[in-house]
Amino acid sequence: MNKTNKDWTAKIYAIRDAQDQAAFAELFAHFAPRVKGFLMKSGADASLAEECTQEVMATLWRKAHMFDPSRASASTWIFTIARNRKIDALRKQRRPEPEDLPWGPEAEPDQAEAIGLKQETEQLAFAIKELPEKQRILIEQAYFGDLSHSEIAEITGLPLGTIKSRIRLALERLRHAMK
Repeated sequence: MNKTNKDWTAKIYAIRDAQDQAAFAELFAHFAPRVKGFLMKSGADASLAEECTQEVMATLWRKAHMFDPSRASASTWIFTIARNRKIDALRKQRRPEPEDLPWGPEAEPDQAEAIGLKQETEQLAFAIKELPEKQRILIEQAYFGDLSHSEIAEITGLPLGTIKSRIRLALERLRHAMK
């Protein structure tokens, strides 16, 4: 059965005005699988998509009073809620919970790690010295002088493309040298 936006709007109003469970069931049956598919197509794994879909449908039930058909269609409103729920869930996954944050002084690196870091630093310094002078100067300005490519172009008078090419070549040589 293909519903029009007016039909979906009426269902949302029935939820808003009378907590109409039959109207909610119809909206759920139609939109839940579509929302889950939308979330999975936009990069969410199945469990995250399922969790977000449940939250979206619960939000539809609790916040039906916030739906304004003059601002968006029912489907646009529902899919906007879904998109926002997914963004919130991804932010929450990336943000460590307070109990996961380390407290107190950081542990000292072990001896082997400190020696390895020192050796890598020496190897990198040697590799930078071995770069052709034109590349070395640009690497030093970009990474040690913290200058943007545009700022380097202003200082040196070189074209921006030349600067980018030389830096790219220098980084490739450094990558190779550090292997």
